[in-house]
Amino acid sequence: MANYYPPVAFHFKVEVLGLPSNDNDVRFTEVTGLSMEMATEEVPEGGENRFVQKFPIRARYPELVLKRGLLVNSEITEWVRRCIEDLDIEPKSVDIKLLNEQHQPLLTWHLVGAYPTKWSLGDLNASNSAVSIESLQLYYQRFTMDKS
Repeated sequence: MANYYPPVAFHFKVEVLGLPSNDNDVRFTEVTGLSMEMATEEVPEGGENRFVQKFPIRARYPELVLKRGLLVNSEITEWVRRCIEDLDIEPKSVDIKLLNEQHQPLLTWHLVGAYPTKWSLGDLNASNSAVSIESLQLYYQRFTMDKS
């Protein structure tokens, strides 16, 4: 039996479906917030004050944060601008693909109903020689995971 090695976390791409494709727009340096949890409601047990019952309510998904070097002439940044500045909210599906050595998807997380809620630029500092980093924050309704 062959040894199993977990996939590396640095080989991935992010695609916002429905926007014109651009090789630079899929390159992000960091994706955070891809998780789910069960929201619960606590109900004290009647007559027995020592116990509290927890009942499941629904799944919750935190907002996704994408980071990359500042990209000029980006379709994603233009979509963010339209949503936030013009209030022209246009939810999109977003695919986050973890890639193998041949650049083929191992796993794909398909986010449904995503739209931007925040855009920010990292600090500009003349005493550092760092790359200018932009952050995009996206709300999404839910996600599914597909194995390739």
